[in-house]
Amino acid sequence: MESDTNKKISQALKVATLYYRDGFNQQDIATELGISRATVSRLLQFGREQGLVTIKINNPLAPLNQLRADLLAKYPALKEIIIVPGKDDPLKEVGAAGAHFIEGIVKDNDIVGLGWGRTVYAVARNIAPKDVSGVQVVQMKGSMANSETRNYAFETVNTFATAFNTLPQYLPVPVIFDHAKTQELVANDTHIKYILKLGRQADIAVFTVGTVRDSAMLFHLGYFTEQEQHTLQKEAVGDVFSRFIDDRGRIVDQQINRRTIGIRLPELKKKKHSILVAANVAKVPAINGVLTAGYANTLVVDQESANNLLDYTPKY
Repeated sequence: MESDTNKKISQALKVATLYYRDGFNQQDIATELGISRATVSRLLQFGREQGLVTIKINNPLAPLNQLRADLLAKYPALKEIIIVPGKDDPLKEVGAAGAHFIEGIVKDNDIVGLGWGRTVYAVARNIAPKDVSGVQVVQMKGSMANSETRNYAFETVNTFATAFNTLPQYLPVPVIFDHAKTQELVANDTHIKYILKLGRQADIAVFTVGTVRDSAMLFHLGYFTEQEQHTLQKEAVGDVFSRFIDDRGRIVDQQINRRTIGIRLPELKKKKHSILVAANVAKVPAINGVLTAGYANTLVVDQESANNLLDYTPKY
């Protein structure tokens, strides 16, 4: 004869199967088995206590939340980190996440300052129109190239300006000049001074970092001699607004830096929102440099890069 305990276990298994596997609610189970709803509730509780039922919650956000917390602890200057899984198309996901964040923070009369490159353009392509007034959108570094390689500078500023119902403010000069004296003369032009001032006044800065690989965009825009490129690849880990840094954020070549036109890196620390977007593990050393120096207070990044960033240790 079946014991009372075995009978209760058998009944609890029936109830648990109907509830957890088949999706019945407690009232439906009570009707199906001819017992009260209170009995169903007690049997479900009994099943959990006896280990007949185990509940496992798979929270896909948990690892990202822990990673986010660890990175915030590692980089005190950061106020916000947005991490996307990046499994299918990291650049597209980071672009969409960056655009969504910017849409949420931009307000009337803000000045939005932009870098350029594929990553910032990915953000621009995902920006949805927002009903704001008085917004200005400005390039924060020179936008002309000495080759046919696309830098996406004009596409990016135009797309942002359209979304925020304004006219783009271009910085229509090379980002890096052959001579520091030429840079100085151009930077003192009345119109260029005005654009550079807008960049310094920007409330929001949106930018990425470059690498020093042979494939790096800046090495294909006609700015450097072969020897200069070799020196930068030896001493730098990447660039921010076309200013080359080591993995602690320090400028590596002051001569080239003086030839560069655009926002100076310490100015980024003054922005209400200084937003670094990146979607490539090759950029991790440069990202570390930016965050260590405090040039960005917001990071939008893919999960693989974020994991590598957490483990990254500067060389020097």
